[in-house]
Amino acid sequence: MRRSILIIASLIGLSSPGPALSQPFPTRPVSLVVPAPPGGIVDSTARMVADPMGRLLGQPVVVDNRGGASGNIGYAHVARATPDGYTLLTSYSAFHLANPVLMQGLNWAHKDFAPIGMVAVATNVIAVHPSVRAETLAELIELLKREPNKLNYASQGNGSLAHIGTELFKLQTSTQMLHIPYRGSGPAMQDLLAGQVQLFITTPPSVMQHVQSGKLRGLATTGKNRHPGLPAVPTTAEAGLAGFELEGWVALFAPANTPADALARLTASLRESLEQDDTRKRAAAAGVEIRFVGPEALASLVRSESESWTRVIRTANIRAD
Repeated sequence: MRRSILIIASLIGLSSPGPALSQPFPTRPVSLVVPAPPGGIVDSTARMVADPMGRLLGQPVVVDNRGGASGNIGYAHVARATPDGYTLLTSYSAFHLANPVLMQGLNWAHKDFAPIGMVAVATNVIAVHPSVRAETLAELIELLKREPNKLNYASQGNGSLAHIGTELFKLQTSTQMLHIPYRGSGPAMQDLLAGQVQLFITTPPSVMQHVQSGKLRGLATTGKNRHPGLPAVPTTAEAGLAGFELEGWVALFAPANTPADALARLTASLRESLEQDDTRKRAAAAGVEIRFVGPEALASLVRSESESWTRVIRTANIRAD
């Protein structure tokens, strides 16, 4: 009798549900933090991938704009978030690479983030006013060497991508120009069109119509490939300046120590979302080029670009606004 009771009890134990098995990630919405206000390359790129990633993950991916302090508010929020894969950062290279060098006392560092993957890149155009006596990039470099500090270049402000990028151009070409910082692209473009400044390295949407109309001259684009909106403008490599590339990238990161399975799921969903036709159409409309780079390659890129940006910032003695 006792033996029969033990057998029945053991069978009941095997058939009972016991503790619920943990559900696979994700089981609730994912927050995609944008460290900038709505509008602009970072926000548009985040929104470009949020919907397809959400469909692939089976949970909504919600864009959360946390702009301010040159991106630092959003970066710090993600750095302090619980490392569970539910709070992600849409990182912009100008913030990611420059801020740790330009600014003291940041409450985040590269070590606080785990890479998920690169989303897209945006090239730039080296644009000059028609009064500049240079029809090609080679002629511009010759002019700058012949007449150092005679030309002024614009940027969106101290520490901006245009500022650091143009200083990198100066270092690589051993040339000199005077820096005129502005508060944003709009005022800089107005003065470039008026000839108050002579050169501006900026994104294609800002200058395409002016280059096409002849109000400005596009000497080169700074990416790996020609821009489809400016097919007649060569890349810097094609124009004779091999090794000079200036692309602003947008990539996704999670807080450090996020579980490996969650990171792998996020990376896979990002990669697949970028292969969809609708995503490619939205990228073209936003003026960015889709370029997926996996976690290990992205981490390596951050290390190498951080070294070069740090060298430029310190050599040129660049200070943040």
